[in-house]
Amino acid sequence: MKIHFIAIGGALMHNLALALQHKGYSITGSDDEIYDPSYGRLKEAGLLPQKMGWHIENIHSKLDAVIVGMHARPNNPELLKAQELGLIIYSYPEYIYLHSKNKKRIVVGGSHGKTTTTSMIMHVLKFHNINYDYAVGAQLEGFELMVRLTNAPLIIIEGDEYLSSPIDELPKFLHYYPHIAVITGISWDHINVFPTFKKYKKQFKNFVKSIIREGMLIYFKEDQYLRKIASQATVQTTGYVTPQYTIKNHKTFLSLEYNCLLPKGSKSSIPIQFFGKHNLQNFQAARLVCRELGLNDLQIFDAIQSFSGAAKRLEILSENKDQVIYKDFAHAPSKVKATINAVKGQYPDRKLVAVLELHTFSSLNFDFLNEYLGSMGAANDAYVYYNSHTVKMKKLREFKPADVQEAFYHPNMKVFTNVKKLEKQLKIDVKKKSANLLLMSSGNWGGIDIAALAKIND
Repeated sequence: MKIHFIAIGGALMHNLALALQHKGYSITGSDDEIYDPSYGRLKEAGLLPQKMGWHIENIHSKLDAVIVGMHARPNNPELLKAQELGLIIYSYPEYIYLHSKNKKRIVVGGSHGKTTTTSMIMHVLKFHNINYDYAVGAQLEGFELMVRLTNAPLIIIEGDEYLSSPIDELPKFLHYYPHIAVITGISWDHINVFPTFKKYKKQFKNFVKSIIREGMLIYFKEDQYLRKIASQATVQTTGYVTPQYTIKNHKTFLSLEYNCLLPKGSKSSIPIQFFGKHNLQNFQAARLVCRELGLNDLQIFDAIQSFSGAAKRLEILSENKDQVIYKDFAHAPSKVKATINAVKGQYPDRKLVAVLELHTFSSLNFDFLNEYLGSMGAANDAYVYYNSHTVKMKKLREFKPADVQEAFYHPNMKVFTNVKKLEKQLKIDVKKKSANLLLMSSGNWGGIDIAALAKIND
């Protein structure tokens, strides 16, 4: 098989390219810009384009297929050439489905918690040596690639609601037709694609409709929108709630007493490495999936104790007896709130300085700012950073720090638009060691070396 990737540098795209190369396929690719870790991994595999940009000579009649990523535009010259030649063109999710249509498909969707829930399922299955394929949106500890395509009988897929490709405006998760579908929660995101919450919610209604007739929906019962969607489902539904847990000396213990499936004489609780109410909810979803796949609760609890968390989620950058510095991928309002509450709950005796970079199209959209109301409320001090030049580049309505202050409505908030001033403030907070520090962003902090900053006291 000869396959060409248009926009090979994407997180999902380059992992799929590497996975297919492992299968023995002949892979080529193009992109106009590629950054690490994609750059280094493609270079090591010999798949890095010899020259950046789009070149129609890459597209020829001997190709068996072309896979196009979201980074490309509809008028991409290579895409136009492939269409002209009548080549088979796939989006990422279409190709994943092609390789999984004869497998049992478990698809994890939701506005938040997708990666963590998916990685929990994968961790438990791997712990018990169960063979499976996967397609996940983040690099996970213990897994070389984010995509695995073999002859395994089942596949675990992280189901993204974002668009599939520049010529396929169907949300990715509508391509998968799951046997078991999970929805972790719904909170408005991707305002550039779904300008109203009503349109955003509709995608999840369609996702439920896409479950195969004999399939199952597992959903978070404490979400009012999900309860309504689940009540209209024509497949079997199973809801879950937040499990009982306790926190002692900055350590979380999962209570097992609520679970009637455990035999008498079992431990009443187990220590776990992850924490936060939202992550306990993610575990409940993962647990129900694993039970549907034939594992019992004792097997699941045995495995989950060694799960340390998904990459870029509450990652510890520095830790001593007085202070912990965390980095997290949180950027949407619901994720920001859940992450801050998790850290504050784990360390109720310590002050918390929470820092958020507004980076995505939604978070930099003036009309979306009010969605952040109260999201940083549990932090003692809240900092928000955004680059006003980025707002202009995205051709969005410009706003002032005072607008951010009003939208978030936090009594101890500082808003930064100058990255040097932000870095100076963070250095002060790190050196004080009087509070935990939580750094949340899906961006790059304007070039600040966050890892080096966190280790000032080492």
